[in-house]
Amino acid sequence: MKNSNLNLSSVKRKLIAKYLEEINPKKNSKSTDVNVLLNRVKLNQKNESRKKLYFSAAASTGLVLFGLLIFS
Repeated sequence: MKNSNLNLSSVKRKLIAKYLEEINPKKNSKSTDVNVLLNRVKLNQKNESRKKLYFSAAASTGLVLFGLLIFS
């Protein structure tokens, strides 16, 4: 009987201690690799220039087809 009270008491102390601890938010410092950011910027610029090229090609093709339909 004494052992069960002892175990119960230690369990209670552990549970209470968990809730009594001060809450200290841990500061997670995020480090950023500059090369990763530069590579991402280069990739975005490359994709943007491709989109502009595709749009220009589609617009030119549309104008040529429209001109052929109107003037032929």
